[in-house]
Amino acid sequence: MYKIWFEKSAPTDVRPLFDHVAESISPADQRDRWQHIEAADAVMAGGNNYDAACMDRAPRLLIIARTGIGYDKVDIAAASARQIAVVNAPDAPTVSTAEHAIALMFSVARRLKSVENALNHRLASGEPTDVWGGYRALELQNKRLGLVGLGRIGGHVGRIARAIGMHVAAYDPYAGGDSFAALGVQRVESLEALLGESDVVSLHLPLNNKTRKLMNAQRFAQMKEGALFINVSRGGHVDEAALVDALDAGRLFGAGLDVTDPEPPLADNPLLGRHNVVITPHIASATLVGKRRLVVHALEQVLQMLRGERPPHLINPEVWDAVHARWKSAAG
Repeated sequence: MYKIWFEKSAPTDVRPLFDHVAESISPADQRDRWQHIEAADAVMAGGNNYDAACMDRAPRLLIIARTGIGYDKVDIAAASARQIAVVNAPDAPTVSTAEHAIALMFSVARRLKSVENALNHRLASGEPTDVWGGYRALELQNKRLGLVGLGRIGGHVGRIARAIGMHVAAYDPYAGGDSFAALGVQRVESLEALLGESDVVSLHLPLNNKTRKLMNAQRFAQMKEGALFINVSRGGHVDEAALVDALDAGRLFGAGLDVTDPEPPLADNPLLGRHNVVITPHIASATLVGKRRLVVHALEQVLQMLRGERPPHLINPEVWDAVHARWKSAAG
């Protein structure tokens, strides 16, 4: 039987999907995170970084399947050089991550974190609990949302935002005009213009050399005064020192972050503990339904590979013929 390697043990509820095709293997000793990968025909890739050294430990490996949309933790060039297919699950996190972005917008706009802390403090100290006078909050209706990236997640955020009465615009040089029209989203031709016109800015784009530290001091200075900043993509998109400076200067009303750089954030990260910043530990896609969907969408492509079928979401399609030839040789 084929062997599918999981970073942790395979979830019980997905085992029936591959029981008659493959067996799962995973590290039994966490001192070696790659234990047993030598026997793997396929890898279910979650939070680990997959580099050339890791792949060299797995000579049988045919496919690395990312349980999510991002694949910045997989060395694609190294995989291609070793004739290993890499796939992702781009549809799996759409709903859960988009809903989390909206939840962060509401949490920051309504200052839920600070008002709860104030209430708890007053209850503990016996002070009056009336915080009405000092409470500052924003309504999102009629506010302008600027999406940086209009892919699956950004598009769904736009749909929800329009439903609650926001005006939605986006900057995405790679999206076709029909995408904007279908979503009822205004197309903005430059990032600078989007930042300057938006009451809320939300990032929805992949992390690569062009987008790393995209939001730096210059970009935060271009944002509309009193705006909200939301990031559910990757921590590497943001120069966190520049974000702290923008918050300290009072330029931004607040920020909602599901991602930091590094992850998890260091204990002395100055973004932690701020009354106007909400940070969650990269859990946007981790709803009860979302967790299973991430695994299943990736696993389905692994099983296609093990049947000799081409998976639909190949990141490196140029190596498919070579990978398929390897599969035929191993199967034959």
